[in-house]
Amino acid sequence: MTAVRPEPLSSWPSDLSAFAFEVPHSPEALLFESAKGIRLTDTTGRGYLDALSGVFVTCFGYDCEPIVSAVADQLRTLPFNPPLHGTNRPALELARALVDLAPPGITTAKLVNGGSESVEAAIRLSRLYHRERGNPGKVKILSYYHGYHGATFGSLSLTGRPDVTRFGPGLPGVVHVWPPDCLEAFWDVPAERSGELAAAMIERTIEAEGPDSVAAIVMEPVIHLRGMAIAPADYLARIREVCDRHGVLLVFDEIVTGFGRTGSPFAAQTFGVTPDILCVGKGISGGFAPLAAVLMGGHIAEVLGEKGGPVSFAPSHTYAANPMAAAAGLAAVTHFRDGGYLDRIAALAADTEPRLRALVEGRGTLRSIGLLYGLKLVADGERLGERVASACLRRGLIIRGQDDWVVLAPAFVTTPAEVDEILGTLGEALDEVCGAGR
Repeated sequence: MTAVRPEPLSSWPSDLSAFAFEVPHSPEALLFESAKGIRLTDTTGRGYLDALSGVFVTCFGYDCEPIVSAVADQLRTLPFNPPLHGTNRPALELARALVDLAPPGITTAKLVNGGSESVEAAIRLSRLYHRERGNPGKVKILSYYHGYHGATFGSLSLTGRPDVTRFGPGLPGVVHVWPPDCLEAFWDVPAERSGELAAAMIERTIEAEGPDSVAAIVMEPVIHLRGMAIAPADYLARIREVCDRHGVLLVFDEIVTGFGRTGSPFAAQTFGVTPDILCVGKGISGGFAPLAAVLMGGHIAEVLGEKGGPVSFAPSHTYAANPMAAAAGLAAVTHFRDGGYLDRIAALAADTEPRLRALVEGRGTLRSIGLLYGLKLVADGERLGERVASACLRRGLIIRGQDDWVVLAPAFVTTPAEVDEILGTLGEALDEVCGAGR
């Protein structure tokens, strides 16, 4: 058995009043000092094995030399350019690399600073598209209950969770719909029927709201905050058909699922469905710079400029298409494309998935696609996910847990020995919280 570590934090400064934490501060919060590979070290010298890739970001670990070198070179050459007067070569090259990686029909990339901005841009772009096509009344945006789309006002408005209502009323014109997983969990709809029924309910919602008022539906192909709920077979194809029937744009939020996580460059390719707009981020830079993008189909880009010519989409942000962030993104996308990572992901998943499934047997179910894993736990007690994640952290393993689930997203460079360590530690944590499995 791995020794359970004492609670960390002895090295925190006594006065933390000047810093606003990203999430509520807790006794388990860590003060990180350094990282190498997929291991982090805090200021007390304790080490932590990261099985979450930071938060689905550090696909190549924390010290990927090609990206480090690209950022360092760009820092010495051109760290910033006047955004009102032009752009930079890495941004242009990154846009081309993203379009080439995306499904056919995606022609244009707009670079932004993070996933929330990407979703915000998709909202604006959807409304602008319909306005320019002579349908200014198509402004409503559909999104999931229990989904998550970001922390800015518009993206948070799309997030259908009650814990965001403390900020007051959200963006007008947002309509929430139920995803298949919720139909299964809340109304005992069989899994083999949940996709068909959820798609039919979405179509009924569009018809009830009035198709001439609905601009787009924004959805995650794999819903992170439902414990990695994976879209059922044919469900996304049904949604594509519904959108086409009613002139509604289909937007995939692939902030979590993009850049190889599902076994293809994007979940759109994994599921064989091309949306009108893709919101991508996180793994786009490997964690070496704040970066995201909006990828759009040619029909969308046409309303932003001349066909086949320059495209502009304003207003923008001061640091959008920043040369350092673009250099990091270009290096990361190039490294992913040329480094044989799809084969590496497949091999790592083939080794990890059956062992993880056996580990959770008797204590829950495993949702698995590529290198995204969600464990839905079944045992007496509340907040099982948080308790399992906490038990892992005390043993030096970083995962995420909430409600009745935990999720893992190992870096693409995770070694077989590190997989052994991850699964061994997770097994101990599950034994502690949920009892022994079968």
